[in-house]
This record gives sequence, structure tokens and C-alpha cells, in this order.
Amino acid sequence: MAILLTGAAGFIGFHVAQVLLQRREDVVGLDNLNDYYDPRLKHARLDQLQGKKGFKFFQVDIAEPDAVREAAQTATKAGADITKVIHLAAQAGVRYSLVNPYAYIRANVLGHTVMLEFCRSLKNCEHFVYASSSSVYGGNTKLPFAVEDRVDSPISLYAATKKADELISHAYAHLFGFPQTGLRFFTVYGPWGRPDMAMYIFTKAIFEGRPIQVFNNGDMQRDFTYIDDIVNGVIRTLDHPPPPNEQGRPYRVYNIGNSKSEPLLRMIELIEQATGRKAEKQFLPIQEGDVPATYADISAIQRDTGFAPTTPIDVGIPRFVDWYRRYHNMVG
Repeated sequence: MAILLTGAAGFIGFHVAQVLLQRREDVVGLDNLNDYYDPRLKHARLDQLQGKKGFKFFQVDIAEPDAVREAAQTATKAGADITKVIHLAAQAGVRYSLVNPYAYIRANVLGHTVMLEFCRSLKNCEHFVYASSSSVYGGNTKLPFAVEDRVDSPISLYAATKKADELISHAYAHLFGFPQTGLRFFTVYGPWGRPDMAMYIFTKAIFEGRPIQVFNNGDMQRDFTYIDDIVNGVIRTLDHPPPPNEQGRPYRVYNIGNSKSEPLLRMIELIEQATGRKAEKQFLPIQEGDVPATYADISAIQRDTGFAPTTPIDVGIPRFVDWYRRYHNMVG
């Protein structure tokens, strides 16, 4: 049996692929290697995977159904059938959705539907696990965010596309009966992380002696979740397909976070300690589409899969900064 993994050269997808391969799974990786951020980082991640036993990679746009189907058929001709799908590919980023909305509709809504149709075509789809986002909570002020909370007031197009994915998946679970689980990720960070995320941006600026922009005048909190904990949650979820719920649909949505909301200024302080340098801060108003705080109630995924995050930011941030030094060949 094989697992199809979209976004295989992305931050989370790369780490998920590594763990699946360590488990001796056959992994068919898809990624379009676009230039939303520096493709060299995506290729560097991919270089860590290429040549490993059980891994096959195809550069494919998930919004192209024929290309997805052809890649899967090519990958499995001489091997096992695909029975599980982990769908992590997406157009990420809240702020970029203000600039290029069409990219989000194409990748996140059309691409998600293409992957659902692909699952529908499989002889036996045992589980479809896909990436949603904590952004779906929009302007909710009740903390922590719980999966039972209403999420029908998104404040960014990115969040709206992720909520649309959840709704479309629910319809497919109802109509076609294959098990599906959506994961609302909370501020994932760690080695091989994305350059458009605040932790990477701040670390780069501090090393280069440039000021950092601190929005909402620093009054921000995030449920920072270390990549190893996220991967553990993804794999545990994959191994626990949802049984039919009270409506008879094999469908669930989970929060996946560290379950601790940390002040943004504490994150900056830990980067300063790890880099050995002080940050010059420019305090600015909150940006459009951003939220002041995120905080995950993870009781559902803990109950159903045994997921339990173990990495506090005091441990995770120094690990990220250490990777940053090594990746950029920095000495001292």
C-alpha cells in the first residue's frame, strides 16, 4: 500500500515524508515547487528525500486533475495501490491573499476538490487527511479556540478558502463515504521552516542587523507549535480514521497545536538569546486579516489519537536558530 502526499517539498510535507519513510511506507510525493518563497529551500528539502527507498516524486500542480492522476498511475504501476492521502499542498499566507486572490482559489479550493475527486476514484480510500488552518477562527475572541466554535466569519481570503475546504470535505464524506480528517494547524515552526513566517523573518533581520516590524504594537499571542509535534499529530491522525459520527459521516476536524498561547515579545526574546543579538523593534498597528491571539484546545485530538505536544518554545526556538545558522553556512 502507498500514501500520496501533496506539498511534499513544503515545510510540513517534507518532515511528514521523512517520518513516513522511516516507517518504511511507500510515499508518492507531489509538489509544484512554485516561487511563492525561494524555491531553493524547497529543492534543498527535496534533496533530503530523493533517493530514499520508497519515495517517488512528481512535480505536479494539484489543480490539474489529469496531471495528478497520471503521476499516481505512473508511481504505482510497479508497486502498491494508493490507499491513503495526506493533502498538505496549498497557497499559504494571509497577507499574500490580499495581493493574489486567484492563487488561493486555484490551489486551495480547486486543488482540494481535485484531490477529493482523486480519492473518490481510488479502489479503496482508507483515509484522507488534509490541512486546514487556525485562521478559520477569524475574529473569534473566546480562547482557547475549540473545534465546536462557530467559524463562519473569516477575516482573510486564505481563512475563507480553508473553511471552504472543510465544507467541501464534509459534503464528500456524506456523499461518498470515505473517511476524512481536517487538521487546523496553529503557527508551525522549526528547522526547514518557511521564510515568509515571522520567526524566520525576525531571525534573518536580527542576524543582518535590520529592524523587525512588530505588529499590533507587540500585543500579539500565538500558539507556536514545533514541527516534530505537528508531524506526530499528522501521523497519529492518519493511523486513526474517523468512524461515522452521529450523522453517520466518517468525518472529523481537529485543532493541532501546542495548547499554549505565547506572547510575541517572548518569541522575539528567545530569538535574541539564541542569536546572541538584540532586535531593533518597529512597533506598528495590526495588519489587515491578522488576529491578535491564537490558542488551541486540543482535547479532541488528544482523546482520539493520543496526541500530546512535548516541545516548548524555549526548546524549539533555539533548535530553529541553530538550523538557520547551519542552512545559511553561518559561523559563530
